[in-house]
Amino acid sequence: MGFRIVGTGSYLPEKILTNFDLEKMVDTSDEWIRERTGIRERRIASPQEAASDLGVRASQKALQMAGISPEDLDLIVVATITPDMFFPSTACFIQQKLGAKNAAAFDISAACSGFIYGLVVVNGLIHCGKFKRILLVAAETLSKITDWEDRSTCVLLGDGAGACVIVPHNEKTLLSYTLGADGNCGHLLFIPGGGSRLPATEETVRNKKHFLKMKGNELFKIAVRVLAESALKVIKEAGISPEDISLFIPHQANWRIMKACAQKIGLPLEKIYVTVDRYGNTSAATIPIALDEAVREGKVNRGDILLLDAFGGGLTWGACILKW
Repeated sequence: MGFRIVGTGSYLPEKILTNFDLEKMVDTSDEWIRERTGIRERRIASPQEAASDLGVRASQKALQMAGISPEDLDLIVVATITPDMFFPSTACFIQQKLGAKNAAAFDISAACSGFIYGLVVVNGLIHCGKFKRILLVAAETLSKITDWEDRSTCVLLGDGAGACVIVPHNEKTLLSYTLGADGNCGHLLFIPGGGSRLPATEETVRNKKHFLKMKGNELFKIAVRVLAESALKVIKEAGISPEDISLFIPHQANWRIMKACAQKIGLPLEKIYVTVDRYGNTSAATIPIALDEAVREGKVNRGDILLLDAFGGGLTWGACILKW
């Protein structure tokens, strides 16, 4: 048994923060940001918007496309590193706001790889035969964990959410996948404070321990290598060639990483679906946002072969081949 994605949705907050806005906040420039990242602007959640609020808006669009009511859902899975609270899970908040009273709910924490991790988990649960209508959501409010005085990170990040409704299907959609992690490199991308290792105190707040920390140069080199290796692995396992891929939807962290990865795989750049220029890095949400846009623009059709590829904090990574 396989699955089929019968509905997609995405939501981006109304507020747009451009590179020119950032020029007034930190020592940077539009040219510097665009040349190094490909980003022109990003979306920022309002003070009243939490991750679940973004996730609900994306979920409603996905449910509408699928023609499924919230009461029909039997499972909600949410990928996020910016949950509303430590607990209850963001999935439980989304369940409550949607009115999905019959759905079980839990979160996944795999940073930027969260959506692909989620797809693999959902695939396994569908194979068990217990769940029939699953909502997979990735929702992030990275602006709330961003140090807006740190130009090395604040120019990269944005907020947004994407969602998919997934149901069992006789034909196989997930042709191949790979997941990986390397905790030895966790120090390259992390938030030091707020957990049981370093609980919140006046000192941790004063010393900015609750903001995202990143060693970008080291991450860049690892990301290009791992993304390309993962992509080539799933292409081989699916029994296809790069030429068979209709659309490449990588994690939207940096245009230079995406471009280098495509070149290593042997894909023409026009096969990359790009949102990083408009939304920046929205962590787990980048791939489902891009997927929803591509579907609604008619760039994804039944029978198309899609390559999804992600890399993020943990370190974690994942890639998969989908037959739409």
